[in-house]
Amino acid sequence: MSLRKLRLGVNIDHVATVRNARGGDTPDPMRAALLAEVAGADGITAHLREDRRHITDSDIEALAKGLTVPLNFEMAATDEMQAIALRHTPHAVCIVPEKREERTTEGGLEVAREENKLAHFIAPLRDAGCRVSIFIAADQRQIEAAARIGAPVIELHTGAYCDAHANRRFEERDNEFEKLRDMAAFAADLGLEVHAGHGLTFDTVKPIVTLPEVQELNIGHFLIGEAIFSGLENAILRMRILIDEARAVI
Repeated sequence: MSLRKLRLGVNIDHVATVRNARGGDTPDPMRAALLAEVAGADGITAHLREDRRHITDSDIEALAKGLTVPLNFEMAATDEMQAIALRHTPHAVCIVPEKREERTTEGGLEVAREENKLAHFIAPLRDAGCRVSIFIAADQRQIEAAARIGAPVIELHTGAYCDAHANRRFEERDNEFEKLRDMAAFAADLGLEVHAGHGLTFDTVKPIVTLPEVQELNIGHFLIGEAIFSGLENAILRMRILIDEARAVI
């Protein structure tokens, strides 16, 4: 396999979280997105939640108009979010599960159980020219369902792998990595483009980068946290270097 440079999408949701904690206009997610571009981000990811807990409608409008790199619009499979996506037609939309009581996205989308609904939901988005991805666990049943509904891209949820590493459950971490490795290969064999994300850090990103089928990573919370200590550009630059170095030696 001839490996292309792995794309890095930077999620700016939690810049908006900090802004919203006090109200007002700062820190500005759009400014963070532009800094991320300069630092080497290949795209910007933003999740417009139904409760607008971080990113807002005006943020999406500003990003859609002001970015020079692609916008990846994360959203739940609701009529409201579909209408917003069709109004802005971002480069990409990523369909994610969403529960109002959760702190962050927990687990992947249940595609197999909602196959017919999701097939009809993503069709207008594809027709509008958006690249549609489905955020799912590293599970063969869900990957097969994603392929059947016509989603060209899946994003594998790396949260369980990262959580196991953070809690020093290394056997569990290795088992989760094996699932990600096997299911990335399985998805690619079905003709799907494979992305990965959720919880990735400087310590956990390199093994994921070594999976040759993975073409894009989406990383947010960790980078925004690191920005407090080293600055956003430096945090992204370091992540970019780690990614490029790991991919170069495959």
